[in-house]
Amino acid sequence: MAERDVTKQALWYSDDAPDPVRLGLLGWVLVVVRGLPLALMVLVGLIVLLTIRLFERPLCGMRRPVSAFVPQIVSRNAFRILGIGFQTSGELMRQHGAVVANHSSWLDIFALNARKRVYFVSKAEVAKWPGIGFLARAAGTVFIERDPRKARAQTKLFEERLKAGHKLLFFPEGTSTDGLRVLPFKTTLFAAFFAEELRDFMYVQPVTVIYHAPAGEPARFYGWWGDMDFGPHLLKTLGARRQGRVELIYHAPAKVSDFPNRKALAAHCEEAIRHAHALARPEK
Repeated sequence: MAERDVTKQALWYSDDAPDPVRLGLLGWVLVVVRGLPLALMVLVGLIVLLTIRLFERPLCGMRRPVSAFVPQIVSRNAFRILGIGFQTSGELMRQHGAVVANHSSWLDIFALNARKRVYFVSKAEVAKWPGIGFLARAAGTVFIERDPRKARAQTKLFEERLKAGHKLLFFPEGTSTDGLRVLPFKTTLFAAFFAEELRDFMYVQPVTVIYHAPAGEPARFYGWWGDMDFGPHLLKTLGARRQGRVELIYHAPAKVSDFPNRKALAAHCEEAIRHAHALARPEK
């Protein structure tokens, strides 16, 4: 019971209940028309990715010169199938390093993969989730444990992945929201960037993720937070008669060695993301 309470405290909850999911006949038709091609594309993408890795792993080891493009292709086409607009601005980071972004929805995974080939960093429990854990492992997700005794081993893993050219992606808020706000960043994961093995060559690029709801729908339409069930939210997204758009803003990469500590670096990234988010949502 105590473990369950800790998990709930780590989530963000709105003062208002989530909007009810109402699907009419047209909505259910759209669920099928969009859902079947999306599921098929994800399945085919997974098969292609695993097939490529059979040859890529013994030849290239940790590097993924070909298979890394598969999640990107799937993600780009996911938005085409869903009918959700996709817009980006800013330059992609070319240096070794990580990407940090605000977190609003499961759609963030598609959005952040669509333009930039990234590898998500997730809590170790996700690896054990049915279905999702397998997909995450196949996509190259880095799983971490909140155990100080394993901090050095995890820093070594980060170093290996970063030197292999992987861009690791973190959600420093630690949870998702309704998309109308940016929560204070947790600084714990930023500490790994200051390890002696990483600090001198490491950069961090902040990215602001902004969801614009369909016309006539609540501004938090795409937000997924607290203990909201995935299934109903997925159905609502698939069955939307009109769709909105997602916007990504890539900010200038920050060199880790230019900052005195993890708190200063986290504050810099949070400010960049928060400022762009506020400009895009003046009504909030």
